[in-house]
Amino acid sequence: MTPRGASVFGSGLALLLAWVALGEIELLAAGAALLTAVFGALLITRVLRPQIRVSRQLEPSMVHEGERAAVALGIENQRRLPAPALTVEDGVGGLGTAHFQIGSLPGEAIASASYQIVCRPRGIYTVGPAEVEVRDPFGLASTKSAHGVDDRLIVYPAVEALSGYPNVRGRDPATSASRPEHSGRGGEDFYTLRSYQEGDDLRRVHWPSTARLDELMIRQMETPWQSRALIFFDVRKRSYATPDDFERAVRGVASVSVHLASTFAADLWMGGGLIDLANAQTAFEGLAQIQPHPAIDLRAVAARLRRSGKGGALVLVTGTPDEDLLAVLRLLEGQFRAGVLLAATDTPGPLLSSFQRMAVKTLVAESGARWAPLWTQAFGHIGVRTWAPASAS
Repeated sequence: MTPRGASVFGSGLALLLAWVALGEIELLAAGAALLTAVFGALLITRVLRPQIRVSRQLEPSMVHEGERAAVALGIENQRRLPAPALTVEDGVGGLGTAHFQIGSLPGEAIASASYQIVCRPRGIYTVGPAEVEVRDPFGLASTKSAHGVDDRLIVYPAVEALSGYPNVRGRDPATSASRPEHSGRGGEDFYTLRSYQEGDDLRRVHWPSTARLDELMIRQMETPWQSRALIFFDVRKRSYATPDDFERAVRGVASVSVHLASTFAADLWMGGGLIDLANAQTAFEGLAQIQPHPAIDLRAVAARLRRSGKGGALVLVTGTPDEDLLAVLRLLEGQFRAGVLLAATDTPGPLLSSFQRMAVKTLVAESGARWAPLWTQAFGHIGVRTWAPASAS
């Protein structure tokens, strides 16, 4: 029973008690009428409950923060008898619920409803299932049940359009980024031979040259017209003074990832293993859900990543730079030929100058700032200086 139904039921019982006490037949008739109405409402909504089918179309199911997604619902009465008044609720976990009053639905008829979702903040949300409430015409009784399946809505971080690229160079300082570099991903075209290094794949040993030179020689493969990049996202909670700083850093990572992946063979590190940005969906699903981590040893991570560096650009994204991030730069600078630091903070701190002295281009985005103007100012016309072969102290 609805609250109204409970009131009518109570009134009917009260009238029956009054009839017992006073013996007035009018009280009996009124009480019986009210109780009959309540039981009739229960019969309509429980025993004669209509068969409802709800379908949903979510378009698009993957959006960026701040964009909109449209939801279209189809509510079908699968019985020949008309359905009483219907109320449909379709919820998006964490973002809100849409309510629709359908009214009486004729037998085997279909009603439609639609709404839009403002997709903010980033995250992965569950849409549905839809809840359909059936009420009798007088609103005395109702029944509610779930219909349809869940849909998944992925809200990626907002992406800014960046302009310009770091001017990276390969291991040979005379070789510019517009020339082929060897690929650590295993390209198909042969490029050159080099001496074996610990950790190399023995399947790439060039045996004729090894026999001739009496030294293990490895085949290097070529990635034509493509440079490499590593985006290193500092996800430590202590690096960010406010949640807004972290969200600004996430948007920076997303923007740089989209921008560099179109030209570079780029990888992303954000707290787990390396993610190849050629698989953009995996990377962006991670960015949609990522939260600050309480404790990560960045120096140990950099020591592992040091083995996979093959030249190109190193992009560090953080809040306020600290000694641990500076140690990451010192460990990796010998593997990458250009450095960029994106700092999402209002207080960059005294260590920012240490990064600048190591020929790292620094971009500081304060509260409310956008990355695109800062990036364009830094790389729209000129590139990043290359690091010297020797590590800076």
